[in-house]
Amino acid sequence: MSSPHDFDFFHGEWEVAHRRRTDFLDPDSDWVEFPGTSRCRPLFDGAANIDEIDMPYLGAKGLTLRLFDMEREEWSLNWSSSHSGRLFPPVIGRFEGDRGEFYGDDTHDGKDVRARFVWADVSPASAHWEQAFSVDGGETWVTNWTMDFSRPPAS
Repeated sequence: MSSPHDFDFFHGEWEVAHRRRTDFLDPDSDWVEFPGTSRCRPLFDGAANIDEIDMPYLGAKGLTLRLFDMEREEWSLNWSSSHSGRLFPPVIGRFEGDRGEFYGDDTHDGKDVRARFVWADVSPASAHWEQAFSVDGGETWVTNWTMDFSRPPAS
């Protein structure tokens, strides 16, 4: 069962290893790898959080606002890019154990897509996130972005 503390592991600073497809809808497109950093802080005693991710390679920053719906016992993940300055449609879901799956509808390059975010292998020291898009209502998925998070070395 999901809880307001599912993302407690994510609070603080992270180093991020990005792996991103050059074409989000083409399963045969090349991957680009680049580093980044992220910082997450809790809100509402853990039932919400906000993180900012710095991606110098893309010349952009991203922001995610996560909110836990107490009644439905599920999270909404709301993404924004410094390139657009707007919130993308949220993905909604929950954790089962140390894996969270979140789904929503969006558009990419003018095409309707089903979006899936997965958080897996979460621990206080590391975590894995991935994004996939489906153009056929979830029958098939193209994983197009992954991020592996690790804590920066102590200074």
